[in-house]
Amino acid sequence: MAPKLSSSRAKDGTTTDGRRSRVSGIDRALQILDHLHGRGEADGAYSIAKAIGAPLSTVYVIVDDLLEKNLLARTPDGSVWLGERLYHYGLAYARSLDLMKVARDEMHVLRTEAGETVQICGRDGDFMVVLDMADGPDHFQVASRIGTRVPLNWTASGRLLVAHLPEQERLDLFRRCTTASPTGKAETDPEALSRASVRAFGSRISIQAGESDFAVACIASPICDARGDCRATISIVLPATKAQRDSERYGALVRHAAQRIEERMGWRPLHAVLENDPMPVTDDP
Repeated sequence: MAPKLSSSRAKDGTTTDGRRSRVSGIDRALQILDHLHGRGEADGAYSIAKAIGAPLSTVYVIVDDLLEKNLLARTPDGSVWLGERLYHYGLAYARSLDLMKVARDEMHVLRTEAGETVQICGRDGDFMVVLDMADGPDHFQVASRIGTRVPLNWTASGRLLVAHLPEQERLDLFRRCTTASPTGKAETDPEALSRASVRAFGSRISIQAGESDFAVACIASPICDARGDCRATISIVLPATKAQRDSERYGALVRHAAQRIEERMGWRPLHAVLENDPMPVTDDP
């Protein structure tokens, strides 16, 4: 018997060989939710249908069903946004994550030690996402709040989150997702990003200043599981002038915070004695 030929499926259900394949109602619902999540704001049915490549009549039916089940909510202008039921699911999921419980504890400890804003970040496909955050005591404003998704190449955490990947996979990822930042300072060369990623991972510190936001710096350290994969990062977000003036102190604090999380989770620390590790070198070109 001849082997079946595989083909990829486009958003509208068309395969690369021109055939049509059925897209299930669950798949369409997920496409709608993913679209709204990626967009970051409410959208109308027509725009959603165009974005996901689905018939408008199908989108209307699924949207109505999701509204009825509180998985979507209608906004005053008639658009739809993520519903209250998803929030409750998210809370239940967050409560089940031991890593987030431990990381949240250490986040608050680090905030007290550093006297600055601290974030826990993870990876969402081609983006870094802020999973949790503790504001510092001063009035320094940080644009990235909980739930913010930022291209991986804009951030210190983004480089760390993919550093454990095989080299070719890491390069392919940076080639696919790299984009210019609002400040124009973020590195966009995939090979340079891959090298910086590995270098930062080796020293357990990644530093960026002014790449995603003007005058804002981030000093991040990886939180690695027993296999050595970066599961999340913990970072200090502060004015760039402070980071430049006292990077060694902030770097030591954030690395020790990451190590405490790994130890509490029972994961193998990548560096047994952090005091003997090389001190951070900025990732800025």
